[in-house]
Amino acid sequence: MLKARAVDGPDQSFREAEIERRELDKKDILIEIKFAGICHSDLHTAHGDWGEVDYPLVPGHEIAGIVTDVGEGVTKYKVGDRVGVGCMVDSCGECENCKAGEEQYCLKGNVPTYAGVDKYGEPTQGGYSTHIVVVEDFVLGIPDSIPLDKAAPLLCAGITTFSPLNHWDAGPGKKVAVVGMGGLGHMAVKIAHAMGADVTVLSQTLNKKEDGLAFGASSYYATSDEETFEKLAGTFDLIINTVSAKLDMNAYLSLLTLNGTLVNVGAPAEPLDINLFSLIPHRRSFAGSMIGGIRETQEMLDFCAEHDIAPSIEVISADEIDEAYKRVMDSDVKYRFVIDISTM
Repeated sequence: MLKARAVDGPDQSFREAEIERRELDKKDILIEIKFAGICHSDLHTAHGDWGEVDYPLVPGHEIAGIVTDVGEGVTKYKVGDRVGVGCMVDSCGECENCKAGEEQYCLKGNVPTYAGVDKYGEPTQGGYSTHIVVVEDFVLGIPDSIPLDKAAPLLCAGITTFSPLNHWDAGPGKKVAVVGMGGLGHMAVKIAHAMGADVTVLSQTLNKKEDGLAFGASSYYATSDEETFEKLAGTFDLIINTVSAKLDMNAYLSLLTLNGTLVNVGAPAEPLDINLFSLIPHRRSFAGSMIGGIRETQEMLDFCAEHDIAPSIEVISADEIDEAYKRVMDSDVKYRFVIDISTM
């Protein structure tokens, strides 16, 4: 039995728990978790915002740790390696999307790191725990230059922003806007800047302007100021919306240039309202993006190592998870909480 932190219902506090992990199969890896990031998805799932949840739930899909044991058929990693696990721990491996390296879009459904069911029929439990067992194909190698505590949020916040920036060719000559300056947003700014794009932050207030400019943004505007939308109309090639709340999407679509794209990576519980005439006259696109596949996630980690990119974090103990959740809801974090699993 392994130590963990679990929640028993949408309105419940986290408690000490014990969970079991499966015995190692041939291709399995046992990871001692050192750090686990707190993602907004953890809050949505724990609170039941996205649908029915099979409680008790152990969240956590931003996992960084050390390999402590491997199955007899493992070839990619060895005991002592620094590794990470992101938002999924398996997929069918046979559909066209999986074969293309896009396991996150598995046609049969990938197996999420928590709140899912694995191929053995057992519920998956996440990284708010001391150890996890994952098949080697869904384990990432963490470059030596990235500290494990800062590596953890890259496994969700990093890849969730890197993937659309990569797919829609953010780079030199492109004007990119990032909506929101939270856990996802601050990573989007850092990555887009490293890719060579001209980056603008669109945040509700100017409270984090100094940080945004330090992270690589060339401009920073308050969306609470109505003049912002008038001034920036038709400006951006790409907008990454990281906000997990309902916004006036038509106002943001008006900021796109001809052929521009607005990509939603934030996932609010409420439906969004889109007027098609916000899209049609300028051939604009409204899109969504999840995480990346395993190959792209490794590319992201290597990119961050090469460009010295890491999230800005606040390390907390396992007993501070409830307080951290409240602070995330209040946008009172700069910019990602990371649990020190040794405190379990």
